[in-house]
Amino acid sequence: MKKLIPILLLLIVGCQKEDSIISIESLLSEMINREQIANFPDTNYRLKQESSYNRASLAPEDKEGWFMNKDFSSNKKDHNFIRIEENNGQKEWVLMDHEGAGAIVRTWMPFKNASTSKTDIIIKFYLDGSKTPVIEGNMLRVLNGDGLIPFPLAHKSLRSAVSFFPIPYAKSCKITVTKRPFFYQFAYREYPENTKIKTFTLEDYKTAKPVIDKVCKVLLHPEVKNTIQDSNASYHLAPYTEKKFELPKGEAALKNLSLKLESYKDSTITRSVVVKMNFDGKETVWSPIGDFFGTGVGLHPFEGWYRTVAKDGTLSSRWVMPYQKTGTISIVNLSKNPIDFKINTKVENWKWTKNSLYFHAGFRQQYPVPTRPYSDWNYITIKGRGVYAGDALTVMNPVERWWGEGDEKIYVDGEKFPSIFGTGTEDYYGYSWGGISTDFYEHPFHAQPRSNVYDKLNRKTTKEKNTQGYSTETRTRSLDGMPFENSLKLDMEVWSWADCDMQFAVGMYWYGDANTIANVKPVPKEVTVFPKW
Repeated sequence: MKKLIPILLLLIVGCQKEDSIISIESLLSEMINREQIANFPDTNYRLKQESSYNRASLAPEDKEGWFMNKDFSSNKKDHNFIRIEENNGQKEWVLMDHEGAGAIVRTWMPFKNASTSKTDIIIKFYLDGSKTPVIEGNMLRVLNGDGLIPFPLAHKSLRSAVSFFPIPYAKSCKITVTKRPFFYQFAYREYPENTKIKTFTLEDYKTAKPVIDKVCKVLLHPEVKNTIQDSNASYHLAPYTEKKFELPKGEAALKNLSLKLESYKDSTITRSVVVKMNFDGKETVWSPIGDFFGTGVGLHPFEGWYRTVAKDGTLSSRWVMPYQKTGTISIVNLSKNPIDFKINTKVENWKWTKNSLYFHAGFRQQYPVPTRPYSDWNYITIKGRGVYAGDALTVMNPVERWWGEGDEKIYVDGEKFPSIFGTGTEDYYGYSWGGISTDFYEHPFHAQPRSNVYDKLNRKTTKEKNTQGYSTETRTRSLDGMPFENSLKLDMEVWSWADCDMQFAVGMYWYGDANTIANVKPVPKEVTVFPKW
């Protein structure tokens, strides 16, 4: 099977270049082609999102409306959807109505009842103006891996149904449900006019089934060729020193990086050991290893498409990092104690083109972050051309109550109002009912590697788990990568049910050309700040 997968990928990618038509197959091939996101897209698109965000949020100047938390429709006064219409004698609530060429690349809906995954709501997808839905079925089963779309392209996370299956359309897409909607998100690519797109049909889906099955296998078994062996050289780093490694010169790309420390007994070591990278004379990576590999503070194993944190302590990255002439990797020890580590890299040939981009990874940390008054906490602001590819958020919550009601607000190319306005931090990271969903979960494109659970809160109205302590959520992007030509700004609301001081720390991943700059800078003094709770 391992020999067949690379051959299949070559065939798919080859077909994509030959006909230049966006289809189910071409999008699926792009999903599992890690080199694709390292290039600015030939057919530029804008990633947008329809969601149930509170329509009272009109402008940052209106502090009350901007931070309204009712991101769903519960009665006739709520209008967190587009409109109500009647189709074939049935009332339907319109959640998305996009005119133009596009492709749905991510959907998220929570279980309406936190204790059960059952629903009687029917969801319908109408494409290219057709009055007959091309997809129709139970809202959760269609999108949770139990129905038409197989796992892991669609799956159940923690009390949510999430799908990354691409649904392309040439002219328009309308999505409706048969009952008043709850929370929802539909991320889609908006393509330029006259883009050649083969609109999704069930017949094409059946034809693509062999490719779909193979892509599912690839996603569930990401290649980890660059493992750490006992025979690998071991390096010793005294406190406050660094070790630099030169990569092969010439046009090339770092495609695998594995790192293993001798000991993780001190959980803070993943924050106080930093990885730096320099490509063609520009430092593009500066991040603590815990935030770079997605494990947060301490060792918390999980497997994703771009990163793996193994139980034996091996941290692996599969981000593709191209360069034209030179590349270096440095490991920096900012702790008070010496460390021993092993490292492995895999570098392959790369043809640099006008669309090639440099890989970037940054880190931002702040303590204290007060939860009152409500605020927008900036992950990153980037100037220039590039593609945003993901992030890993680690928070320290000093109290028992749930901290993650805040919505993401993403502005692209100077937008006054965010084209992506979310419904909650946990929703952004692919799960829901955050005060209850405190368990571990993993998926190729998102995970919750760590969430502390101590006791249940015995309240008068409900019982919830304690979300006190550190938790780490991470999301990486493939088809839902966000290209930007001039700028990108990503804010996350700080919205907790408690009035307290939190710590926010985020590692973020993006690609940019030689002139792209960001507002995140190395912060050696901040990485070892560990507030008590």
